[in-house]
Amino acid sequence: MGKIPKAGKSFKGCVEYCVLKKDAVILDANGVRIDEVAHITSDFNMQRKMRPSLGQAVGHIALNWSPEDTPKLTDELMISIAKEYLQTMKITDTQMLIVRHHDTKHPHLHIIYNRVDNQGKPISDAYQRWNNVKASKALTLKYGFHLGEGKAKVNRPQLKGADKVKYELHDKIKAMLPKVSSMDELQKELAKQHIGMMYKYKSGTAEVQGVSFSKDEYQFKGSEIDRSLSYGKMSKTIADHLQVQQEQLQKEKQEQPKSLADQLREAIEPSYPDSEPKTQYLRQNPETHYLKSEPQTNYMGHVPPDLLSPQIDISDDVDDEAIYGRNRHQKGQARTNRR
Repeated sequence: MGKIPKAGKSFKGCVEYCVLKKDAVILDANGVRIDEVAHITSDFNMQRKMRPSLGQAVGHIALNWSPEDTPKLTDELMISIAKEYLQTMKITDTQMLIVRHHDTKHPHLHIIYNRVDNQGKPISDAYQRWNNVKASKALTLKYGFHLGEGKAKVNRPQLKGADKVKYELHDKIKAMLPKVSSMDELQKELAKQHIGMMYKYKSGTAEVQGVSFSKDEYQFKGSEIDRSLSYGKMSKTIADHLQVQQEQLQKEKQEQPKSLADQLREAIEPSYPDSEPKTQYLRQNPETHYLKSEPQTNYMGHVPPDLLSPQIDISDDVDDEAIYGRNRHQKGQARTNRR
């Protein structure tokens, strides 16, 4: 995998770091003298004067292999792969220095090149990081090198600059995803750790097309940090975690022992087929209902006397009172209450 630091301004500092490292070996060079560090630096600076407006003319790339590839990596093979890598990255026709280091467990080399080419034209560094990933993977597959699985084995303490921030974002976002229930909640939780999360919307709409993350002065697209951190894949990851949690809660609820009250309730309640509705214990048959105003007959067809209601007519009371009153007047008797 290629590692590309930000282009620099000082060839002296970069050359000294690569060449003066303990057990460093210069494998190849083009357009510069390699007898002394001062001569290497002077030759690089001489060519950069052809384009004085290009301040950051120092190109620097580190090519790293897995420790599993150490037995097959000869100096000649590493030189050949480095040149093929530069060709793929369109870094050609310029000064170049290749130095191998032996200070780590994994084999690696450093490439210093002049961003002012031999014709005085600048070498573009646009899309370098993306092109680096494609070139590194293609060469790894071509030569049968060990292909690392994810980012778990990356040596975090040795990372610097943009790479350090990128892996820090990767680890923190990955750790946070299982703990949130939505993308908005993820945004709030990351903000507490001073990590910005921005959405990219489809032009003129509220439809989200992508997401990016920022920390300090660095900003990366989610898919640039890791393919699993694109907007679509993160949304699916959150949804999958929620579904697993719901299924787990349902399973735990079913496996919980029933309380004594539930056991008694199941023992008392009658069981009915699912196809038949359950009826009440005191079921009323609509066909046997009687109107309260209608007397009910017994099994012989007679109406019980106590169910018969006396028929009273108010007009009869008035007539009776008139007759009784007339008789009392004729006989001179006082009125008595007969009712």
